[in-house]
Amino acid sequence: MTHPLRLPDFRLLFLGRTISTLGDAIVPAALAIAITRATGSSGALALVLGCAMVPRLLLLPLGGVAGDRFNPRAIALTTDLVRAAAQVFVGIELLGGDPGLAQIAAAEALGGIASAFALPTASPLVAATVEGALRMRANALLASAGNAGRLCGPALAGLLVYTAGAGWAFVLNGASFVISAALLTRVTVRHTPAERRPLFAELAEGWNELRTRSWYWTSLVGHGMWNGAAAVLLTLGPLIASRDLGGDGVWIAMTQAGAIGVLAGSLIAGKVRPSRPVLIANLGLALYALPLAALAVAAPAPVTVAAYTLAMAGLGFLNPVWQTVVQQEFPAQVLARVTSYDWLLSLAAAPLGYTLAPLAADAWGSTVPLAVTAALVALACAGTAAVPGVRRIGRSTAKATTATASAPAPTGATGRTGGSGVPVRPDGPAAGAEPAVLETGSAVPKGRS
Repeated sequence: MTHPLRLPDFRLLFLGRTISTLGDAIVPAALAIAITRATGSSGALALVLGCAMVPRLLLLPLGGVAGDRFNPRAIALTTDLVRAAAQVFVGIELLGGDPGLAQIAAAEALGGIASAFALPTASPLVAATVEGALRMRANALLASAGNAGRLCGPALAGLLVYTAGAGWAFVLNGASFVISAALLTRVTVRHTPAERRPLFAELAEGWNELRTRSWYWTSLVGHGMWNGAAAVLLTLGPLIASRDLGGDGVWIAMTQAGAIGVLAGSLIAGKVRPSRPVLIANLGLALYALPLAALAVAAPAPVTVAAYTLAMAGLGFLNPVWQTVVQQEFPAQVLARVTSYDWLLSLAAAPLGYTLAPLAADAWGSTVPLAVTAALVALACAGTAAVPGVRRIGRSTAKATTATASAPAPTGATGRTGGSGVPVRPDGPAAGAEPAVLETGSAVPKGRS
């Protein structure tokens, strides 16, 4: 079977996505240091982060409509250029020595708007450049490269911040988006646009595709709970590690081990072909209950670090598996809208977790919110096993993939209106040709963290 990187269009997409992900991985640490240095206020950092997150969440459904109406390559290219300009602007502000908080917040808000339109194009671009039999490997390659970039990003950010200055991290990120856009100009994507109708009708059609598939929306409930749980852990974990587990170094070890776990999980996803991929991936997400429980009882540092590594490996496994299944199970004409709702529902619980975790910890101590969250994430993710569609989905996919594995591989971009390797869904309306997790982003799942 042909390797996905032998396909010219996917190879260009892979290079661009990898470079821009590495550039993006530099920014969080650099932004935190730069804003706190300039203002001495954690509230100022929260303001800047909120300016990026809020428009992204609010505009994701519109980004999904745009991704189905227009060629996703054109949208991805445009948003890359917008994000490049926003990041370079922030870099110049910081390098000038007297950065304006309002200007930086506005630039990050612009980047968040662009991100709302860029995220829904990710899965359609993969599905349009790689045939069904190769998509799992293609998604695993993208996830592994992205996770490797996120593993290296904080170290590179520290090097830039303490040598050249934080502003150069943003300039470098802007340059990575320019390179990604340049590579996209050479990618050929055949796009069959969705039928033009009133905006609310298109939004309703995407929502209907989501709600009629029990395996999909129940999984998204679990994914949303995962992100809410991740917010609780990220809010309460650093203090517990510092106070009860041996110091700040334990938290650093956890985050670094978690990044390794995500990378390992994505590599495993590229090698195995489970007959029930959604079920196995959701059960992997349920492992996030382990580090939450370990922190709740202040388990020894090695146990906590190991639990977090295992949990993040579950996330790393889910992201490419989930993206592949969604690409195979949804019609091409609604894929961007479905992906936008996916991101919206998966990420919406994170702000709630960030808000409620410190309040609950102040009222009852950190053990209570961590233990409750551990129970909820285990129930929401593992509980999807009770849904027949979750148990069935992917079995026809595996058969179709086996049947097409020996077929000649495409040499370029292909249409997505039918063809071999695209199964009919086992429940709900029949799908035509064929999306994060926690990228979220994501890790979130799709990100989605």
